[in-house]
Amino acid sequence: MAKIPPHIIDEIIQTARIEEVIGEFVNLKRAGSNLKGLSPFTDEKSPSFMVSPAKQIFKCFSTSKGGNVVSFLMEKEHFSYPEALKWLADKYAIQLPEEAPATAQELEAISERESLTIINEFAKEYFVKSMHETEEGKAIAVSYFEERGFRLDIIKKFQLGYCLNSGTDFTKAALDKGYKLEYLEKVGLVKTKEDRHFDFFRGRVMFPIHGVSGRTLGFGGRTLFTDKKVAKYFNSPESIIYNKSEILYGLYFSKGDIIKYDNCFLCEGYTDVISMYQAGIQNVVASSGTSLTKDQIKLIRRYTQNITILYDGDAAGIKASFRGIDLILQEGMNVKVVLFPEGEDPDSFSKKSSTSELEAYIKEHTQDFVSFKTDILLKDGGKDPIKRAELIREIVHSVSLIPDQITRTIYIQEIAKQFELSEQIVTNELNKLRTNTLTKQHNEAESQIHSQSFVQENNLQQEQIDSFSQHTPSQKDSFNHCEYDLIRKMIKYGRYEIITEHLDEEGNKQKTSTSVVELICHELDKDELIFDTPLYNRIHQMIVDGISKNELYKSSYYLKLQDQDIVNFVTNIETELSEVSPNWLLKHNIYTNTELDNLNQAIMSSVYGFKVDKIEKRIHEIQKALGEINAHEEDEKLADLISEKIALDKVKVLISEKLGRIIK
Repeated sequence: MAKIPPHIIDEIIQTARIEEVIGEFVNLKRAGSNLKGLSPFTDEKSPSFMVSPAKQIFKCFSTSKGGNVVSFLMEKEHFSYPEALKWLADKYAIQLPEEAPATAQELEAISERESLTIINEFAKEYFVKSMHETEEGKAIAVSYFEERGFRLDIIKKFQLGYCLNSGTDFTKAALDKGYKLEYLEKVGLVKTKEDRHFDFFRGRVMFPIHGVSGRTLGFGGRTLFTDKKVAKYFNSPESIIYNKSEILYGLYFSKGDIIKYDNCFLCEGYTDVISMYQAGIQNVVASSGTSLTKDQIKLIRRYTQNITILYDGDAAGIKASFRGIDLILQEGMNVKVVLFPEGEDPDSFSKKSSTSELEAYIKEHTQDFVSFKTDILLKDGGKDPIKRAELIREIVHSVSLIPDQITRTIYIQEIAKQFELSEQIVTNELNKLRTNTLTKQHNEAESQIHSQSFVQENNLQQEQIDSFSQHTPSQKDSFNHCEYDLIRKMIKYGRYEIITEHLDEEGNKQKTSTSVVELICHELDKDELIFDTPLYNRIHQMIVDGISKNELYKSSYYLKLQDQDIVNFVTNIETELSEVSPNWLLKHNIYTNTELDNLNQAIMSSVYGFKVDKIEKRIHEIQKALGEINAHEEDEKLADLISEKIALDKVKVLISEKLGRIIK
């Protein structure tokens, strides 16, 4: 990828709206001046993920991740810094310098994850080109999709393609391009047999499977041959970039409409999604033939709490899919069901219906899961008392999985009414089921705790042993705190002007105005002090370089850097939460002192605290050296160390007096 010039990086970051970008991955809701949602980095029930449109930063309080829009894409999609910028440039139509194709040498330097993604992107483009620009592709693949009723604009939107039937066409092109055979095999595009390499998807129409950000993670390939011995679909194998249990086909295209309509239609196959989308129902995804998983449900939950499952009219596996309904309920989400007429599926039904007819059918035939389960199970011996009792227990079991008590209570009333039972009987059965479930979960947790206890005890003993070979925790924590406090103030108040006093040659007090960062850097420079923490030292050097160029950086400057450790650190500073809102205090006529009220004092306190800790560290080193000197050492070395310690003790006392400390 070509190097992106700094002015274009600035344009990308200034143009991109963090709330728009993150809104494609997370369902954000207004919370005062900020936006909140469920963390995309961890499993949580209560939202702890915050986006600040004003500051153009995000903060995940569950994982401590934070940063700007570039940081988010790097964390969420595992993009490199240039890849994240390119994604944003594509989204906001910002022209980038032309990039040369990746060579074999360049690929060696790229991580395996990025290499596999690059190969998949190449394959997707190659399959699209093979379909639209070869006679075989036009005659076979384009004709097939058109016969299936797909419009050309939809074919191009979903980036459908074709793998030529030669058997080696793609493999040869990929190897000629310099892509490693090892990686081509890992993503399942090339197979090797007896030293012969061939295209795994030869002769198949191709459905690229996109991640939430649009990256190609894998493929589904459908055969166009009628031979029953040939599998109808081949899918990419699991890899570090493709885990089918964590991916939903079509989500990249549908997430905006899922948020807009606060509902996600869930079907089974690729063509179901494409046909529904073409028909105007665009908040639709597919589990791609796999049983619905918890990870897929959590993926939907980022955008909506509501799922509507679309079932084929003659689907033999409807009962088996009950487990999926239970998983959705267990995650605290709302689930409804639509059953298509016998012999129809979302693909076929949407092609023969107008958008209004399709919408009307779905609206008219949407059922809650209790009614749906009842209708299905009553068909199998609903009049038999024993089977009827089993049916009721089956439905009550599903309700028992719902976390919310009010929702459970409403369903209890529905079940009691439908089966002419007292609510108390249904409640007793539900409580028994919940008790059994909770007991089982508790026992599993206890077993896990016992199995880990020995390891944890050994780790604790090792930590205790390690602590003796380092500074004591109080010394280490205090020192790190002083470094953090000083660098925090340099970032937060660096451009503020403060008044300092000094004596001139005649002994008269003179006042000078200077910036916070210039004052701090001057104080550190005159004593030749640096930060021991590498991150803080990098920031300090950046500030010093800025001062030399007459530039005093705002905190927003650091948020644009490629160094994501700095971006995350500054984000933490920007999202510091005060215990009480300043607006609330002013509203109630309550006034408190803040760092800004006494900025001069706050800055000098941090500077002196930093210096005292440096002195204490050096004194500790001297004491250790004195204890290691043997009788044969020269007296001069011993005297030098003692003299340095005495001098440092005096300086420590002087500085500590300025801090108002008492030295024992």
